[in-house]
Amino acid sequence: MSPVNAQIDRPSPTLSLHPRGRRAKVLLASVCGPYAQDDEHGSRSLNPMELYHNQVTRVQGPFSLRMFHRSWGLMLIQANLTAPCTVLDFPTWERFEEELRGGDYDVVGISSIVLNQHKVRTMCEMVRRHLPNATIVIGGHIANVPDLADRVDADHIVRGDGVSWFRRFLDDQVDEPLRHPLIVSGFGARCMGMKVEGRPEDTAATLIPSVGCPLGCNFCSTSAMFGGKGKSVDFYKTGDELFDIMHQLSTSMKVRSFFIMDENFLLQRSRALRVLELMERHRKPWSLYVFSSANALRRYTLEELVRIGVSWVWMGLEGEESAYKKLSGVDTFGLVRGLQSHGIRVLGSSIIGLEDHSPENIDRVIAHSVRHRTDFHQYMLYTPIPGTPLHAELSAAGRLLTDSECDPADVHGQSVFNYRHSSLPPGVEGELMVRAFTRDFEQNGPSVVRIAETTLAGWLRHKSHPDPRVRDRMKWEARPLSSSYAAMVAAARLYFRDRPDLHARMDRLLGDLIREFGWKARASAALGGRLLHWTSRREADRLARGWSYEPDTFYEVNEAAAAQPRRRRAALCRSVGCSATSSPAAEAHS
Repeated sequence: MSPVNAQIDRPSPTLSLHPRGRRAKVLLASVCGPYAQDDEHGSRSLNPMELYHNQVTRVQGPFSLRMFHRSWGLMLIQANLTAPCTVLDFPTWERFEEELRGGDYDVVGISSIVLNQHKVRTMCEMVRRHLPNATIVIGGHIANVPDLADRVDADHIVRGDGVSWFRRFLDDQVDEPLRHPLIVSGFGARCMGMKVEGRPEDTAATLIPSVGCPLGCNFCSTSAMFGGKGKSVDFYKTGDELFDIMHQLSTSMKVRSFFIMDENFLLQRSRALRVLELMERHRKPWSLYVFSSANALRRYTLEELVRIGVSWVWMGLEGEESAYKKLSGVDTFGLVRGLQSHGIRVLGSSIIGLEDHSPENIDRVIAHSVRHRTDFHQYMLYTPIPGTPLHAELSAAGRLLTDSECDPADVHGQSVFNYRHSSLPPGVEGELMVRAFTRDFEQNGPSVVRIAETTLAGWLRHKSHPDPRVRDRMKWEARPLSSSYAAMVAAARLYFRDRPDLHARMDRLLGDLIREFGWKARASAALGGRLLHWTSRREADRLARGWSYEPDTFYEVNEAAAAQPRRRRAALCRSVGCSATSSPAAEAHS
């Protein structure tokens, strides 16, 4: 099919069906790697497949938190099809081509973000060459590129909920409840030159209750992707349904913490409080890592957040005097301090390049963000992503740059504007980003040390909490303080011995750990601290020589695909289904 004839789709009852229906063989793939390098396919060394190192701990050298996250959307689609479905996540170019040659697929779906247009175009060409009769489906944020149908040779470009679209396209379980895949939140974790992956229960399960955000900030591509302001897609509408899924994930994966991939989980207060009620009734000491706006957090007392199990929160701070309603009237400094005093680690997110930012005030803007002293701090450029109100506004004003002026592969939010800023001169934005990250690191120290401070504060405050669930959770979260965290702090203290301010801060923290946990913390600091100092120096040297990390390739099949012959062994995808429909349904869990 010619690219100009590609169909732009959202999930709809009138969607035309694939002729083979649920017998169609489906391949779902993420874009090809390698990723952390500059190449002709659009990979960029500044844009590795590592969320934290890419956008949060970017300048922290050996202290940067390095880990990868799977393509959760593809896993969610696969878990909800009875049609034979294979997922190829993080393939190399060679591995993708091998799968096309031997797979005999009827449908090939490719998921991507906007900046990977070069890769998606090449992957479509490869599909046409090896599987000329296959239907090509493109999804993810790239689907919002207005003229994508003219850029890539695809048959369908899907905007919005891919699960609903595929179910209708294949006439497959259209009205069935959503099944949730078993997803480990992160893999390949490293810090200070050491692998930090532990037992299965030490890694959170990913939980996806909803997608989209009804707040609809003008720059938010996720909100725009799922309907925009006032809209979202709820996979689990009630607290009973959510608790049921959490219970099953906890049992199946042997985990006790959840990374909740919901743009604003706490915004639905009644659902969150119902989950709390069921957690208390069934004595679940779970830890929750959530995304939340400041105004949603303010709807809860700190005690409620502690009892719900909120252990980590990703919160938009955006910028000093920003006009976003989610920050209206909120003392963000007080909010952050309050959360941290209860052991809730905070990842603050700030924007560089808002319309009122200028060469004259940008240092004040950065200083304002750094003073929050969040445990992590994400910095992103103010970037108009296709599909967002900001993109429409700047497009109408004639301020967007053309592809010849700004390659889409460089629009990853860390180096260049893809438009003409009203006050900041062209070319300064990359340095401003480095300036912001560097000042946060130099003034507040490594994030791993900040985490230790906040975790210790929570332990000291709540180790004698009247709720045994809270005591249990705090004890579990505090376990590393006497061992790995003591060693990390001791190593950082040695690493920064030429920085009196940071050295003194780490000296105080190490003293607090030893006073609270005694000989074990002292021994860990003495022995483990020296080891981690050495591995940190070694890692710093490797990074200085251009060392980078790449994710493993994952090859997974659902039950229908597993029954078919294939050349390579593939892992079987696993999922759980919701059995709760009303409040009493959760009573079965004890």
